[in-house]
Amino acid sequence: MAWALKLPLTDEVIESGLVQDFDASLSGIGQELGAGAYSMSDVLALPIFKQEESNLPPDSDNKILPFQYVLCAATSPAVKLHDETLTYLNQGQSYEIRMLDNRKIGELPEITGKMVKSIIRVVFHDRRLQYTEHQQLEGWRWNRPGDRILDLDIPMSVGIIDPRANPTQLNTVEFLWDPSKRTSVFIQVHCISTEFTMRKHGGEKGVPFRIQIDTFKENENEEYTEHLHSASCQVKVFKPKGADRKQKTDREKMEKRAPQEKEKYQPSYETTILTECCPWPEVTYVSNSPSPGFNSTHNSFPVAEGVVRPRLTIYVCQESQQTRDQQVKHENGDAAANTFFVYHAIYLEELTSAELTEKIAQLFNILPRQINQIFKQGPTGIHVLVSDEMIQNFQDEVCFVLDTMKGIRAWR
Repeated sequence: MAWALKLPLTDEVIESGLVQDFDASLSGIGQELGAGAYSMSDVLALPIFKQEESNLPPDSDNKILPFQYVLCAATSPAVKLHDETLTYLNQGQSYEIRMLDNRKIGELPEITGKMVKSIIRVVFHDRRLQYTEHQQLEGWRWNRPGDRILDLDIPMSVGIIDPRANPTQLNTVEFLWDPSKRTSVFIQVHCISTEFTMRKHGGEKGVPFRIQIDTFKENENEEYTEHLHSASCQVKVFKPKGADRKQKTDREKMEKRAPQEKEKYQPSYETTILTECCPWPEVTYVSNSPSPGFNSTHNSFPVAEGVVRPRLTIYVCQESQQTRDQQVKHENGDAAANTFFVYHAIYLEELTSAELTEKIAQLFNILPRQINQIFKQGPTGIHVLVSDEMIQNFQDEVCFVLDTMKGIRAWR
């Protein structure tokens, strides 16, 4: 796969812009964005996960919930009585969540003998990060290319059917399950809490996340869109074995407290019961091109009104002359290839050649009018003019290499 970009520019102009952009990309995931970039409608549309603001009405206190979800990880002993529980997890470790049918006899008969769908998400607990969630997750994607925030450990799981993880939604997984049968899903969280804190002088305090599960039943069209139940819990994620050390530290601190002080804190429980919460809000959804084989009626990451999510992401990189020389030597058997590519993401919304031209110009710090035409190099070496229709048929997250030539830039 190749493109050709006709530019009346010198190689030095392109390389200068690329180096400047790469230097700028090295900082950033912990930096806060300016408040001026967000409107009040964005804020009002976002979910509120704070325990004190998501309490259910008093008349539901004694209500028996249809389902119960139990995370098999111990709660922290350093949590005060009236605060929400906090659970420490190790990065990448598989943790079991037991999916329990808690219905009374005759309750919700319409799902008896049928499947339900559950969606598990890892989201931010702090409101400050909720406002910038899309930017934070995109920053994480850039710093951890190819990684996911949340994964299912399918070999360990029991009773789940049709598990799915959309490549465009790094923090979400979903599956079907039969409430009448034993079901346990094992999850892995790959981001750590300190990846989203401001970098200061070391020892940063990690931000808490929420694990939320939303369960749905089928509607008349056999789509899983009718909400049944939602529950969540607060967690912090540490580097491997860090959660065990933190749990031990909290326990030792509590042992040193006076008896009257200990009474102000919750005991540590071996498991974490997710508490009922509001369902994940049905705010504006922007259609993304799904990955092949992924088909879901509830698979889009929710985006607040006014926040635009790109419809197509492509990655581009300029191939240096040194890389081409190394490749020639390697093909001739003179030297081993040792190529390192740094790719830059281009996000497209309109899916037009004009938008692509503008985004490429921004990437390399040049003017759009300095780009005459863009070509895609075919497998036989021919150069095909890139049209709007061609861009609309690109696969999401496809990669291209910018090959510099006299008066032409080729993309492969």
